Amino acid sequence: MAKGTTMKAIVRQRYGSPDVLQLQEVEKPAPKDNQVLIKIYATTVTAGDAILRSLSFPLRIVFRLMAGIGRNRILGHELAGEIESVGQDVERFARGDQVFASAGFGAGAYAEYICLPEDGALATKPSNMSYEQAAAVPVGGLTALHFMRKGNVRNGQRVLIYGASGSVGTYALQLAKQFGAKVTGVCSTANLEWVEALGAEKVIDYTQEDFTTSGESYDLIFDAVNKTSSSRCKGSLTQNGIFLSVRGSGFKEKAQDLVFLKELIEAEKLQAVIDRRYTLEQIAEAHRYVDTGHKKGNVVIAVEHSGET
Repeated sequence: MAKGTTMKAIVRQRYGSPDVLQLQEVEKPAPKDNQVLIKIYATTVTAGDAILRSLSFPLRIVFRLMAGIGRNRILGHELAGEIESVGQDVERFARGDQVFASAGFGAGAYAEYICLPEDGALATKPSNMSYEQAAAVPVGGLTALHFMRKGNVRNGQRVLIYGASGSVGTYALQLAKQFGAKVTGVCSTANLEWVEALGAEKVIDYTQEDFTTSGESYDLIFDAVNKTSSSRCKGSLTQNGIFLSVRGSGFKEKAQDLVFLKELIEAEKLQAVIDRRYTLEQIAEAHRYVDTGHKKGNVVIAVEHSGET
């Protein structure tokens, strides 16, 4: 490959532990007519990324048959950066635009550059966020928004978020509050204070108390971490109450929803919670931390470019 046509990327050598992720020089992509080329400044390690890194054989087949999930050896689903060039048919964006996006099932954000369609889950970055903060919004924020709307959360309702300290949970808590609900957050001891600071009226330490035995009932129970079940929560729902879980969630990520989140952020009604920051070269270490299952909010990866600081 000629000089100037390559980029740094983290490539999954095979499925397995975080050590299968290796920094390599790969071909720099070029945008198609309907695509933009984004110079990535930040990405994240989500729980989904960790799952796709370590897929067991049966799941590899299932995921690939579903939507080609896991085919890209460059992982990474959300990002923030600057548009470097645009395809000839692109109308919504221009060179120099600061953007944030979800790469969707195609992944590819563990790299210096990525090409995305202009009609994908792509929007200009919130003006009051850094690249690192903005990169931590799309996956957790869009997932939380999808489920809060699916649950028709509205003023005066009682909502319980199970896993309120995770990426999806922190956004779900804040969005439920914006929609007028009274929110109870369930998390571990270490996260009680800051989950309360995000706006929860009540916080339950799951290591000390089982919310299903408290006698309280909720209009919506949302499992944001896939660690409880509808049968277990049934007795804690109101007569018309709903149980929702991220388990098996699939929905179309839309630019208009990303813009909705951006507007809330710029109005200072929604914030990203960042637990730890790593560099692209430290990606294996970041994955090892996410594998512990104890991350709070988001784990961000800073992408530095040669010759830049």
